[in-house]
Amino acid sequence: MDELHSTRQNGELLDRIGRARVVPVIRVDDAATAVERALAAIETGHDVVELTTTTVDWPDALRELRSAAPAAATAVGTVTTRAAAELAIELGAAFLVSPYPAPAVATAAEAAGVVFMEGGFTPDQIACAADRGVAKLFPAHLGGIPYLRSLLSVLPGARIVPTGGIGPDDVDAWLEAGAFAVGGSELGGVRSHA
Repeated sequence: MDELHSTRQNGELLDRIGRARVVPVIRVDDAATAVERALAAIETGHDVVELTTTTVDWPDALRELRSAAPAAATAVGTVTTRAAAELAIELGAAFLVSPYPAPAVATAAEAAGVVFMEGGFTPDQIACAADRGVAKLFPAHLGGIPYLRSLLSVLPGARIVPTGGIGPDDVDAWLEAGAFAVGGSELGGVRSHA
């Protein structure tokens, strides 16, 4: 894929994440349950979902979900190694997500022209990740909404996706505070805000 096509495709994916506003993170023990919950989230209107490498046999879950819901943008999260990144890319992950800075994952994603939502917590980590596209603020509940607002005051226009410890009743407050989108393991049943 040429660089211009990849850049346009990545821009469209980032726009799609922003329109989705809520990204259910499917963090369960087995692949069958992961697919079941992801499909349930898709049925409630989510077209962006995230599987995680903490699920046993996550590659099987990704294969099955891509087959069952090919139009959904399926991410693979908790990607912390180059090997996991390359496998997720090979299996068709729409984008990759890490909980913290992961240079090897960034390198693999960049080489493949795939969006990488790099996690961080400190202002420098969030700024670096946001400069490359979109940053995952994790664990978001530690600083809460006031911390997100502080980050956005010095990083105006940064696309930040708070994740971790955010319940269904908290989604609107995070979005009103300026979150690009909100991610979480309890958000699969929340209606999409798109």
